[in-house]
Amino acid sequence: MMPSRYLTFAVCVLVMVVSLIAIPAHAGWAWPAAIFGLLTIVGVVDLLQKPQTLRRNYPVIAHLRYFLESLGPEIRQYFIEADYDERPFSRQQRSVVYQRAKNALDKRPFGTQLDVYADKYEWINHSIMPTTVPSHDFRVEIGTGTAQPYSASVFNISAMSFGALSANAIRALNEGARQGNFYQDTGEGSISQYHRENGGDLVWEIGSGYFGCRDSEGRFDEASFVANASSPQVRMIEVKLSQGAKPGHGGVLPGVKVSPEIAAARGVPVGVDCVSPARHSAFSTPIELLQFVDRLRKLSGGKPTGFKLAIGHPWEWFAIAKAMQESKILPDFIVVDGGEGGTGAAPLEFTDHVGVPLREALLLVHNTLVGLSLRPHIRIGAAGKIITAFDIARTMAMGADWCNAARGYMFALGCIQSMSCHTDRCPTGIATQNQARQRALVPEDKATRVLRFHENTLMALRELIAAAGLDHPGQLGPEHIIRRISSTKVASLSMLMPFIEPGTLLDGKLPDHPVFEAFWPEARSDSFAAPARAMAMRSTKLR
Repeated sequence: MMPSRYLTFAVCVLVMVVSLIAIPAHAGWAWPAAIFGLLTIVGVVDLLQKPQTLRRNYPVIAHLRYFLESLGPEIRQYFIEADYDERPFSRQQRSVVYQRAKNALDKRPFGTQLDVYADKYEWINHSIMPTTVPSHDFRVEIGTGTAQPYSASVFNISAMSFGALSANAIRALNEGARQGNFYQDTGEGSISQYHRENGGDLVWEIGSGYFGCRDSEGRFDEASFVANASSPQVRMIEVKLSQGAKPGHGGVLPGVKVSPEIAAARGVPVGVDCVSPARHSAFSTPIELLQFVDRLRKLSGGKPTGFKLAIGHPWEWFAIAKAMQESKILPDFIVVDGGEGGTGAAPLEFTDHVGVPLREALLLVHNTLVGLSLRPHIRIGAAGKIITAFDIARTMAMGADWCNAARGYMFALGCIQSMSCHTDRCPTGIATQNQARQRALVPEDKATRVLRFHENTLMALRELIAAAGLDHPGQLGPEHIIRRISSTKVASLSMLMPFIEPGTLLDGKLPDHPVFEAFWPEARSDSFAAPARAMAMRSTKLR
């Protein structure tokens, strides 16, 4: 049966053929022949061109979407939607990615459309003496004490697995990363053959399923880890404790979707359910987590090794921090994933109501490390709806050393936010394993767009940094970002967040913050269990 997306094109061809046959009998058939002949030509051109995946997958009818787009913002404003209304990403956010990925004009006329007196409006303060920043290639050194430190860009591709993304999407992302000298996080689906084709830098994410480094029982396997970690492409190792979109939730890839390619990447049998448990089996206490991180660092030959987490119970994070202090075993980096992060599929309750949002989570991690005088020794990455240069600047001002983005780079590939990632019917060939759909995505063309999005976003960041009178985004602090609290009050982030002096927690002093006051004293380095105070709160709840 012909795929439904080609039905319109087929009808055009059929009507044209019938019209041509009927012309000798009746001249009135000439007009249908001309119209549908023109549409047929359009369809053929759509199928042969490479830059636009939608036109390759939906010849002829894709132009209807472009026509509606061309009606202009005033039509959308009065009859469809405003530029800032749509969720999870507004039209304005998506448009800036598309424009930067295509090297199109990304400037805006007539002033901001935002209400600058609305609550939570934010801006970056500029300097009367702006600087000249020569390069937009901002980098951060990670693992300076290891045998193989890594110089990372401040804007990289966040974790997305092969299986969630198509082979051509993985190819395009990795080639864009290679050309732009930034990294691609593999996601917990491990390193596929498509990650390896172009040789771009990889951060290998290891989740609770230990894909790519597991034995037949799903336990961590040292030999297979060494085999993958020794690849020159693998620049860092990241243990995934949880992700922002569905923290504390495992997953199952049904056996019917476990193809030979996916099985080879993950080290699982073809056609058998592929299970990601909700928790790790290689460790069960904070100390054991750090020992596992240190073990991976040594087995990889001294590559920077750390972990990624979404903050949940604050005492569990405090337990890890105390384990660092007591054991002196430090990760080279920590990636903080905000609760607003995305995923291919998650239960509604997890997407909407589980996991601390990025800003609060990042501030908690940063402040804790400052209070223990560990912040100079541990780099922090951050992810969670980061799209623009201002998103990067604000996140780095709150304590991050670099940022990752997943959906932003999906938009650069051509994602139109159709919200069909979980159906295997992604119209742009990005989030699907359907061969016909992903064939329309041309990796060579999309890799260039990934590169341009990265380059143009960092160029915009350079302009922001220069306007603020700085030389590097690492110099940003909470005092540079201002947030409106009400129509008549504003405050810098430094006033909205607890200010912690280095070493404060070592001196036994607690910040004036209810989370530290309630849970820091009782958190234990040898257990993730809830402290007595939390248990007492639980026992006094109303019944």
